Amino acid sequence: MDLIALYGTDKPPRLSQVLRAGDAQVTLDTGQLRHLRMGGVEAIRAVSFLVRDRDWGTVEPHITDLTVKEGRVTYAARYDLGGGSLTAQVALTLTPASLTAEVVAVAHGTVETNRAGFTVLHPIEGVAGAPVLVGHPEGVEEAHFPALIEPWQPFKEITSLTHQAGGLRIECRLDGDVFEMEDQRQWGDASFKTYNRPLARPWPYVISDGEEVRQTVRITWSPAPAAAPVPPIRAQVPDPRFPETALVLTAADARRAAANSDDLRCIGAQRVLCHLDIAAGHGVAELRDFAVLQAALPDLAYDLELIAACPAQGSLAAEFAGHAADLAASGFRPASIMTCPAVDRQSTPPGSDWPPCAPLTAIHAAARAAFPGMVLGGGMASFFPELNRKRPPDDAWDFVTHGLCPIVHAADDLSVMETLQAVPHILVSARAIIGDRDYRLGPSTIAMRQNPYGSRTIPNPDRDRVCMTDDDPRQDGAFAAAWTLGLAATIAPAGVTVWTPAALYGPRGLIRNDGSLRPLAAVVQALAAQAGNPVRRATVADGQAVITFDDATLTANLTPDGPDPFGWQSRPPSPKS
Repeated sequence: MDLIALYGTDKPPRLSQVLRAGDAQVTLDTGQLRHLRMGGVEAIRAVSFLVRDRDWGTVEPHITDLTVKEGRVTYAARYDLGGGSLTAQVALTLTPASLTAEVVAVAHGTVETNRAGFTVLHPIEGVAGAPVLVGHPEGVEEAHFPALIEPWQPFKEITSLTHQAGGLRIECRLDGDVFEMEDQRQWGDASFKTYNRPLARPWPYVISDGEEVRQTVRITWSPAPAAAPVPPIRAQVPDPRFPETALVLTAADARRAAANSDDLRCIGAQRVLCHLDIAAGHGVAELRDFAVLQAALPDLAYDLELIAACPAQGSLAAEFAGHAADLAASGFRPASIMTCPAVDRQSTPPGSDWPPCAPLTAIHAAARAAFPGMVLGGGMASFFPELNRKRPPDDAWDFVTHGLCPIVHAADDLSVMETLQAVPHILVSARAIIGDRDYRLGPSTIAMRQNPYGSRTIPNPDRDRVCMTDDDPRQDGAFAAAWTLGLAATIAPAGVTVWTPAALYGPRGLIRNDGSLRPLAAVVQALAAQAGNPVRRATVADGQAVITFDDATLTANLTPDGPDPFGWQSRPPSPKS
């Protein structure tokens, strides 16, 4: 196996080990337990002890003394956070009728963290919209896992969760702290996450030297009468057509592309998403760079992504009149303008105060006045959670957009591929917000171009699999090509009008610094050629992505298994298609 060709790094995937007890099995993966199944039915997606830093980055544990014996796993883990560390003794026990996770963690020095504790993930397929009994200190609540994605925590002050998986009643009890649940689907995770320490409490917080953290999770299962099946959540419109392809460029990228016009021509994208950030000092000079590119390649549609100031106090009319004057002076003529307030590039978590910002209705009115006759868009330059929590007015904007990043909470290969399960849930929930307006899926790359949840993206000098990094090595390998084709298969039937699967240059780009094409470029070329064409079939299932058009069927292996790991191909459609 050529690791560089597959993953863009010589660091191998994490090793895992399957534990079994009776009909139950679970996978041990770097100290966490994943995919608890009974008789082949998944009941719990994962149980893990996690530590997050002040930027919500996941702290990698240094694991020692790992032992596995007769369904019991014990290990020691050290989590380094600045000047302090947290050392944990973890025990995980699987029996034919239960799974128990226990931890005792001790702070050495002052530990500053946003979260330290057990996390339990419930799967989404067959669970979203299904009944659940939620135990609270004061009693039991009869509820349902949300079908549409909840912007805030669906359940708080949780002591237990009981749901059904197949013919089994699954009870999960949590002790040692106050737990609540968030709907992780909105970040692209294929799970509902139950975690400790409510977000309404201050963060980061301090665990003092010598202070202990003790927690227990106990999951039990027993036979139960069969429950009514929950309809799957699928994003589907009548007679879908594949969206136009856009590539995102900065002004610096535009200068390079203007000097190397074949770079854009060879990809075959229909549109260019031109990024302009007023908070970063961008203005008429950057707009002129885009104008030069537009003059060199006039056949493309150029969309302006305008990160505007939009202060709570001050004249919006004057601000947008200034943007319009800069645009006129530059000679750049965009096909559309998407406006996002600069403060909305950062997330506002539950319990936090919203930053000062002009109302969205006022921003829309000012943009309409400044750019008469222009196709205008709103939404978020970040991700779906931000759109879900700050929704565009019903009567504003011609299109709505948001981005997607699969490494917000986990960056291992399996978790990244599992995000494709959550994308249809995002599409359905977004459509409920957007209505019949055009829906554009903004930059959707494995690596994160900007971190809405912290002060920076996470550095990755060792080219490893790192959450919330802006430079993921898999962009250089077959892995990114397969994942992107899988993403295309999930959005193909959903009525998305424009998607942006990559930048042109840089760590999230299709073209390397030396001018060579990354493997992902061929996939984007093949998909760009299908813009506007009818989608006859599109599925992601059993480790394979398939999109069928009238003249071609594109398939990708989403796994490292088989004779062509993470391989993809385009072939004529079969007669049955």
